[in-house]
Amino acid sequence: MPSASAPYVLHLSSPLGTLRLTANDTHLFSASFPENEPKTDSAIIPPILREAEAQLTAYFAGERQSFDLPLQPQGTAFQQQVWQALQEIAPGKTETYLGLAKRFDNPGAVRAVGVANGANPWLVLVPCHRVIGAKGELVGYAGDLWRKKWLLEHEAKMSGVYQTFLEF
Repeated sequence: MPSASAPYVLHLSSPLGTLRLTANDTHLFSASFPENEPKTDSAIIPPILREAEAQLTAYFAGERQSFDLPLQPQGTAFQQQVWQALQEIAPGKTETYLGLAKRFDNPGAVRAVGVANGANPWLVLVPCHRVIGAKGELVGYAGDLWRKKWLLEHEAKMSGVYQTFLEF
């Protein structure tokens, strides 16, 4: 069972702006882009946040394509199912909302997949940016579409898989 300690916060500079990482002693709660929030780190930074910082730094440097951090999901069973499916989309690849819904044998769940995707608390780490519209368009990203485009292009360079429809 994850530790119930108070959340710790660490801010990381990235090519996309500041990433705010929150965790307890053992699990990562979130990774987000705090637009208009104070960027104050906790006085104590546990090893889990240092590891997240190291993995993200390597990712942005083009030295890492995936993450292996202990996450603490706090969402419905369906949201957690979608977040797990997001982690199965390979770097440089994309999936549509309908494609994800079909993975659950429920093509009618496209909106529910979109809502779960939008509720993903681990931007960049759990690759919700790899989900695109039915016609290949960039839609919906909590970190803004310019970041989504950057992430997809970055991963295309790292993986050697290039997709030509990265317009919004």
